[in-house]
Order: sequence, then C-alpha cells, then structure tokens
Amino acid sequence: MSRILLVEDDPGVRRGVVMGLTRLGHDLEAVGDGWDALDSVATDPPDVVVLDLMIPGLNGIDVCRRIRTMSTLPIVILSARDHDLDILQGFEAGADDYCVKPASAEVIDARIRAVLRRAAPSSTNDRPLPEVGVFGDLEIDRESLRVRKAGNDIPLTPTELRLLLFLSAQLDRVFSRQELLEQVWEHNFYGEVRLVDACVTRLRSKIETDPGSPGHIQTVRGFGYRFSP
Repeated sequence: MSRILLVEDDPGVRRGVVMGLTRLGHDLEAVGDGWDALDSVATDPPDVVVLDLMIPGLNGIDVCRRIRTMSTLPIVILSARDHDLDILQGFEAGADDYCVKPASAEVIDARIRAVLRRAAPSSTNDRPLPEVGVFGDLEIDRESLRVRKAGNDIPLTPTELRLLLFLSAQLDRVFSRQELLEQVWEHNFYGEVRLVDACVTRLRSKIETDPGSPGHIQTVRGFGYRFSP
C-alpha cells in the first residue's frame, strides 16, 4: 500500500480521487492548500505527492520547487492545464510526471505505480556495465545511484535519474521520444511525448556544462535523443 499526499482544493475532485485511489489499494491524505502540503511533507513524508497546480496559499509550481529543496520523493502533477509551457514548468519545478484532468483513478494509479518503480531504477541494458561511468567531468554511479559533476553530487528526481541511466547504458544509440516514453515513463500510448522533451530540458540544465549546446544528451533532429560520451 502506497501512502499518497493529494493536494487538491476542489472538494468534488478531491473526494473522487480519494475514493478511487483508496479502492485501488492506496492510503490517502488530502489537503487543499499549498502550505498545508509542505507541512505534511516535512512532518510525515508520503511515498508520492499528487499535486494540482491551481491551489490556494501557494501554487503547485512553488510547492513542487520547495519540496525539491528538501526531498526527491516522487511528484505527479494532476492538472487541467495542458499547454506545453505548463508541462515544461512542471518538470522544471521538479515533477516526475504530469497527468491532465480529467483522469480516471486507474490512470492516476498507473502513473503513481510507475513513478514508484522509477524511484528505485536499475540498469536497463543487458550488457555488463561499469559501476561508475565517467564521461568527462560527469560521473554516473550505477551502484549507489549517484551522479556527480566536477566532483559535486547532482540531485536528480527519480525520473531524471532513470532517463539518464537508460540513455547512458547504450552510448550513441538514438531513441525516439515514444521509445523513451514507454521505457522510462512506462506509458504505452501516444500523445504525451512532450513529457520527454520537458524532462530532457531539465536534465540538461543539471548535467551539461552548456545546456544550450549539450555535449552528452544530444538531439537527433527528426528522430529523438542519444547519449554521447
């Protein structure tokens, strides 16, 4: 059973999500205010936060950013805002997944279970890999699941870490956005490749010396992304 903190101010939506996820085996705590969400995370951290963006007290983007200063626990944004900019802002704030309302309890449950699996990533390559991959000043430790740049630890969300592990396990192989969506996010349907682009942008900002001209996570125009050593 997963402990979920639901941050949603609409009573009807909150009641429906709580009932649906409880029926599917989760333990829910629900709050309707951004400050209450931060208090709950600080005092009794859940396994996952399901977070609306338009909430009173402190908006969802700011809540997400503040959680990231204290924890790498998985965050799923649940919002009616579905523009590319909204999704990008969610990932830039540190979210692991973005689910657009209205969404059934089964869809939300699938996202929650996927981010929990990503919270303990493992190598996705069948070939033996060194425990520590060194790529210039970037070190990827697959044993301890730590990433360092110039000797300094880089805090990554579970999704960012899994994406980096997946790409770096198969050097110079090009993966389409849909392949990454299926392998990293475990979404087996089309239409949400924007999640991949948003996460790549945030990951580049953390590991690349010049995110505008990335040396490791490279875009192959018309195809997808590859990791270059």
